[in-house]
Amino acid sequence: MEKAVGKRKGLLWALVGIGLAVAVVAGIRLYNVFYDRKAPNFSGTYEFFVRPGMEPSAVVDTLLRSGVVLNGRSLHRTLDPLTSMKVGHYTVDRKSSSMYVARMLSKGWQTPVNLTLSGTIRTPQVLARKIGNQMLADSAAVADFALSADSLARYGIPPSLLFTIVIPDTYQMMWTSSVRDIFDRFKKEADAFWTDERVKLARVRGLDPVGVSTLASIVDGETQYGPEQPTVAGVYLNRLRLGMPLQADPTVAFCFDYSLSRILTRHLDVDSPYNTYRYAGLPPGPISCPPKSCLEAVLHAQDHSYLYFCADPSFNGTHRFAATYSEHLQNARAFQRALDARTKR
Repeated sequence: MEKAVGKRKGLLWALVGIGLAVAVVAGIRLYNVFYDRKAPNFSGTYEFFVRPGMEPSAVVDTLLRSGVVLNGRSLHRTLDPLTSMKVGHYTVDRKSSSMYVARMLSKGWQTPVNLTLSGTIRTPQVLARKIGNQMLADSAAVADFALSADSLARYGIPPSLLFTIVIPDTYQMMWTSSVRDIFDRFKKEADAFWTDERVKLARVRGLDPVGVSTLASIVDGETQYGPEQPTVAGVYLNRLRLGMPLQADPTVAFCFDYSLSRILTRHLDVDSPYNTYRYAGLPPGPISCPPKSCLEAVLHAQDHSYLYFCADPSFNGTHRFAATYSEHLQNARAFQRALDARTKR
């Protein structure tokens, strides 16, 4: 009898132990489910990319290396089982749970990136590299689009006027945007730039938006010093009004694909409609991608009597301006003397 009672007690305690173990396991699982779904699992904000062919484990490793993950096991539990992830640029922050990240990746809840066009952009290839370095789009595909008459016909322009619809700026867009989407955005922002007021300002100068972009690209090639850009623009507008050739060195450089280290007299005879030493008026289109400062410099060009300018002999990046050719020759000789002295050092 006593043995039977002992066995029953032993069985009872065994069942209690099993029950407690099951309860603990269930509790842990419930806690994990709650933690994975609801608890913030990051100590700060972190941006990352999911690239084509990337596995969930690689994403987990990327996030773990960021130093902002609070519970790595939670991240493994939610991301490792994913069978598909959307390529894109994503952001986690202090409010993000592990399950939110899993849903974000599977549904493609991307965060926009900043596409910044800055610096000197003289050719479609340079533009393509800048875009390719910041976006998923391949630079070769961007260049093909930028050079294609069929592609640009969508915007009513030939390839020679590409830089009339691209204004250097910072654009927020999805990292996975297609090449067409990127150029659609450029065109949209260029259209927004050309307000009625700016179009009227262009007309006052005897120009249209294409003419402003073209002259602005020449101004950009002449000086990077913002305060004197309106003065340089005024020189060229004065020449246009008088029917004088623009005689702009940057247009000659364009004719030689910007391969010249120095423009010599023999280069001025190159037969190209872009050579403003040989052909009067504006060239057929922009010779580079003009920044907003140069566009505004043309629209708000300084009214003066200058017809010439020459690099300042101090080599500080500015110019000396002249209303007469004799004064210009004096400035040019001063610069040449300074250049000769510098060369002899």
